[in-house]
Amino acid sequence: MATDEREAEAGAGTREPRVPVPAAERWTTRRWLSIGVAVSLTVLLVLGIVGGWALNRASALSSTVIDKDTPALVAAVRLEAALTDQETGVRGYGLTGQQAFLEPYRAGVDSQRTYTTQVRALVGGNTAAVADLDTVTRQARAWQQLIALPVSAAPPGAPVALAAERADAGKHAFDTVRTATRTLQQTLQRHRDHSRHELSVAGQLRDRIFLLIAAVILALTVVIFAGLRRGVTLPLEQLSRDARQVADGSFEHPLTPTGPADLRRLAADVEQMRGRLAHELAFTDTARAQLDEQATELRRSNEELEQFAYVASHDLQEPLRKVASFCQLLQRRYADQLDDRAGQYIGYAVDGANRMQTLINDLLAFSRVGRLHTETSPVDLEQLFTRTADALSIAVEESGTEVSHDPLPTIVGDPTQLGVLMQNLLSNAVKFRSPDRPPRVAVTAEHGDDGMWHFAFTDNGIGIKKEFAEQVFVIFQRLHTRETYPGNGIGLALCKKIVEFHGGTIAVDTDHGPGTRITFTLPGPAPVPVPVAAEESQE
Repeated sequence: MATDEREAEAGAGTREPRVPVPAAERWTTRRWLSIGVAVSLTVLLVLGIVGGWALNRASALSSTVIDKDTPALVAAVRLEAALTDQETGVRGYGLTGQQAFLEPYRAGVDSQRTYTTQVRALVGGNTAAVADLDTVTRQARAWQQLIALPVSAAPPGAPVALAAERADAGKHAFDTVRTATRTLQQTLQRHRDHSRHELSVAGQLRDRIFLLIAAVILALTVVIFAGLRRGVTLPLEQLSRDARQVADGSFEHPLTPTGPADLRRLAADVEQMRGRLAHELAFTDTARAQLDEQATELRRSNEELEQFAYVASHDLQEPLRKVASFCQLLQRRYADQLDDRAGQYIGYAVDGANRMQTLINDLLAFSRVGRLHTETSPVDLEQLFTRTADALSIAVEESGTEVSHDPLPTIVGDPTQLGVLMQNLLSNAVKFRSPDRPPRVAVTAEHGDDGMWHFAFTDNGIGIKKEFAEQVFVIFQRLHTRETYPGNGIGLALCKKIVEFHGGTIAVDTDHGPGTRITFTLPGPAPVPVPVAAEESQE
């Protein structure tokens, strides 16, 4: 057990330490943005709250100065003026006894009550101002009881003796009232000055806070811009530069992952794609080299095939012509010395040589499809079919075949090969006619939605069974003996090769009967519609 533990400890000690991944590389762009936005919003919210508090405090202090302190001081001054009016009216009435002097007194009394109420309402939270207002009210009441009320109650018409008797006491009492009102005004003035000072301080604090908010917003903008550039823009630019180098052909240039985790994963995916592209490119280069070698070998093989074709068309046919010629010469010269069996043998030899020549010619024609006469040009199939029918006119007339066809289009192709295609299909339709009914051959053509012309050679001959629908297009595959229907079994195979060379397909319509329908397609433009006015003029 101890040995196992020591081995486990030794194995654990030999493991490579896991390199910690920094948080900046583990976080994705979304996480960076989420945290950045959350921090920015938090800072802005705190600054907004502080700014709102500063703005509200400045507004409250401004309202205090404008709506309370200043109106209270004005009301105190007007209160002093109302008391002065009372003193002036009472003193004039006491000296003259005229009722007119009591009007300022009575108006002053009413104004005193009004302004006292205003001041008390405006300085409700200022205990010193309330105490001074109470002192003014108390001193004014004492003066009024000492002088104002007794003098104003005296009968008019003559000076009031009481006013002269209490003149000094009344003056002293009103001086006390005047002193109290000035004390009240000074208290209100000090309170207003204090409020204005606080308002100034609050305004400065508000301005500083708003400057701080502006500075923080600017700093956040700079930090966000720098963070986005460092965390997103620069890694994307680096990835873009690396990708452009790879796109320009430097497939061995590696892509270095940088930035947040998602961008690093993106760079890793692109790097993996680059690696696969480099591998596929190397494989493609190897395959292209092999293809070039095969193309070279194919050209060499084609050259050998052309040489063989030349030999087959000349050197191989020459002995066959000699065999056929000398056999025919032998038959003519020694006909009287040969019996019927010898003549039959000579006929077999001549026929075999002729069929061998025909077979060689057919093989040469089959091998030349797509290799020789590859120049294409516009081919009018209408004229081509007319020439083909004229070339087979003897066989058509002898068999009594009725041939009809739709208007045929003009396509781009090899006119020689397309002529062979038409001739083989038409000759097969005539050759494999049914003895039970008059032979008829119909050629149709229509343009399909696939951009191809769809042709059909339809006859009412002996037909092709479904099981042989593919076999008839294989070279040298015959469904009948040479005695019944002559030929080498290469015609439809040659047709298939010609159609496929031109980009089409060919098949036997197994649903048609009786007879045979060979369908094939060739690429070509749609027919141009004839205007109605042109049709009417032709009529």
